[in-house]
Amino acid sequence: MAKQKTTPKSISSCRVVVKVGTRLLTHATGKLNLGYMEKVTRELADLSNQGHEVILVSSGSIGAGRGRLNIDRNPLSIPEKQAIAAVGQGLLIQIYEKLFAEYGLIVGQILLTRTDLMSRRRYINACNTVLTLLKLGVIPIINENDSVSVEELKFGDNDRLSALVAGLSDANLLVILTDIDGLYNCNPRKYPEATLIPYVEKIDEKIKAGAEESHDNLATGGMVTKLQAAEIATNSGVGMYITNGYDPGVVTRLINGEHIGTYFQPQERYLSRRKRWIAYGQVARGSVTIDKGACNALRFENKSLLPVGVVDVEGSFAEGDLITVKDSDGTELGRGLTNFSSEELIWIQKKSSPDIANLIDRPVAEEVIHRDNMIIY
Repeated sequence: MAKQKTTPKSISSCRVVVKVGTRLLTHATGKLNLGYMEKVTRELADLSNQGHEVILVSSGSIGAGRGRLNIDRNPLSIPEKQAIAAVGQGLLIQIYEKLFAEYGLIVGQILLTRTDLMSRRRYINACNTVLTLLKLGVIPIINENDSVSVEELKFGDNDRLSALVAGLSDANLLVILTDIDGLYNCNPRKYPEATLIPYVEKIDEKIKAGAEESHDNLATGGMVTKLQAAEIATNSGVGMYITNGYDPGVVTRLINGEHIGTYFQPQERYLSRRKRWIAYGQVARGSVTIDKGACNALRFENKSLLPVGVVDVEGSFAEGDLITVKDSDGTELGRGLTNFSSEELIWIQKKSSPDIANLIDRPVAEEVIHRDNMIIY
């Protein structure tokens, strides 16, 4: 864990990640909203001129590709989505490059897939690329590489991606621009009595209950993925706003200390960069269920997980894979990098450490998951 960072409030310079959603960037026809793109570009360019470091996470590649190819039917096959995204990605960066160039700024495009962040080395490379671009005065423009991403390994809209980028870049603030004013206690489009929640200190089940997924033909997220992004951001020490992207100058006003929309307070003790990668950069390949004694050791004593505490193994995974840790009720307690394959764990579960060497024909660690490679919620 690391010490909490200061939330930016009218400070001279900060590092801000701005995520712009598909609904803002495209018209109902699916074609790009060039007027809105120009407005956002102008504001971000002005923030850069003020000394702030700006990272743009931009959706819209599939929407842009649909418009260019005049495709408005649904559903689309995965190859069709990937081909449309390939067209849209080129169109998006071409327009951004032209717009930012009018204000004397250079942009650099980074297209990421989930597998890029699952690999520790590639995660570090992505981090270094973003930080180096900022050092060179370049505005990174980041999008999921939808032309090669597969459904089971997608980030889940660019909301989650923007939070991961905020974490790996040690940003001060993440701003998710959308087409509503923030987080409500229920869907304001369905329920006129819905009220805005201006401040969230902790994301609990009550907060999650009012969120809904998107069923839009162009956008893919909705409030569910925004809350997932908020969990990632706040556990990475980054404050996050959900706010209306149509509100003039909203990002500048937020950086200057105004509270517009819904603000998510970063956790007082947040995850180190390595543990952010463990918690959010990977996909769990399986799980283990542990007994009550092991639960207490992990939760209250900061202990590693030993084979003797494992009572069940699910899934097929290899040494070094990410697995989840559950209690006897099936509640997920945390996750971490396993020192054993699923096959090996089946052999050694409930066994004491001295017995392991006799069961496995290779040098092994004593722990199933070492505490340095584990996140407990």
